[in-house]
Amino acid sequence: MPRFRHLVASAALAVAMSSTSWAQPAPERWIPTWAAPDVARVDQPAQTLGAAALAFPWASDVPEAVREAAPRQQLEVAGGSRLHFNDQTLRQIARISTGGTRVRVTLTNTFGTAPLRVGAAQVARRDKGASITAGTNRVLTFGGLAQPTIPPGALMVSDPVDMEVPDAADVVVDVYLPDDTAGSRSPVTYHPASWQTNYVSARGNHTGTVSFPVAATTAYRRSDGLPSASSFFLSRVEVSVSQPTAVLVAFGDSITDGTQSGLDQNRRWPNLLAARLAAAGIRMSVVNGGIGGGRVLEDGVGPNGLARFDRDVLAQAGATHATIMLGINDIGNGGAKPNPSVAELIAGHRQFIERARARGLRVYGATLTPFEGAAYWTPEGEAKRQALNEWIRSSGAYDVVLDFAAATQDPARPTRMRPEYDSGDHLHPSPAGYTAMANSIDLEAFRPASR
Repeated sequence: MPRFRHLVASAALAVAMSSTSWAQPAPERWIPTWAAPDVARVDQPAQTLGAAALAFPWASDVPEAVREAAPRQQLEVAGGSRLHFNDQTLRQIARISTGGTRVRVTLTNTFGTAPLRVGAAQVARRDKGASITAGTNRVLTFGGLAQPTIPPGALMVSDPVDMEVPDAADVVVDVYLPDDTAGSRSPVTYHPASWQTNYVSARGNHTGTVSFPVAATTAYRRSDGLPSASSFFLSRVEVSVSQPTAVLVAFGDSITDGTQSGLDQNRRWPNLLAARLAAAGIRMSVVNGGIGGGRVLEDGVGPNGLARFDRDVLAQAGATHATIMLGINDIGNGGAKPNPSVAELIAGHRQFIERARARGLRVYGATLTPFEGAAYWTPEGEAKRQALNEWIRSSGAYDVVLDFAAATQDPARPTRMRPEYDSGDHLHPSPAGYTAMANSIDLEAFRPASR
């Protein structure tokens, strides 16, 4: 009899525990709504502009945001902003894709070899320029710490804050860095070409200040004379969503990153695709996984694509789709040499596909756009581009093909871009070219019923 009572009591306890478990609220659904893949910056001397760069009309342009916020700032010529920070606050702008009711931020020291001390951090809605909308700022903590230290090679996700943000809003992330980043002699973790002006304060903690005391911006001038800007220590912004929302990560190089799309314009093709999806009523967050100079097989500006794919695509919370447009820098830098071969590039793409599908992602392959006339174009490279594109189109390896080559090529000379889609360097599309790329995508491929 005692044994029977024990069994009954145990069964009742199990039922109670089961009922309690089922009664618990569902976990919050977090998705990335903005991302900037990280690379390591090791200090290098400033560069100079050559005669060819000086011939381009943008060689002396100073972006409007720089003129207004830091009118005396001279744009150094480099591969990214060369700024260091010491008792200063970074105010960085993130144009998000999908809005939500709660926000969290990921700060990163991925490539650092020394700890990165954060003195304070806040998030807010942008007003205009370097100003935030009063009353929208929220203090960020990280595991309860208001002043976290990020170990070398690590990142930290903030605790969530209540903050309603609409789709396509500008979110501001303030980070106060009390220590001298130059003194640590650690590589700086950053995104070289954000194509978004970000701001650096005068001395002190100015997180959450409505009118930001700008001492400099993160703008710089590329070696071809084109002005750009960098972001620092900021990996992604995530939002909490109440309904299922797909997440697309656009993985690629400078053509995905947005080179020549315009500073502070948010006219990269992933931005334009996000706007089209929203207008069509397709609930999908689009985040950018491009790094200018990126390659499939070799390190360039940052790690090779195979090395960074897990961190920049598969680790994105809730990722459901990936587009892959990568290989033109492998081909261009290879010149007339036999390597990398088309077979090696195809093998790399197959790796992306298999790794994405293992995580349940739907994978879209994008053909490489024409580049005849670019500084590293060769007939041998052109033959490789066409062969890789043919494989992307016809192999059936990808779930869907985005034929950006067909959308941008000159019908009279398909090895070149149409003149109106050419930015002038014969490699990167113009704003009209990026629009043509985004408009060429059949949105039906992204509707939930097609998955």
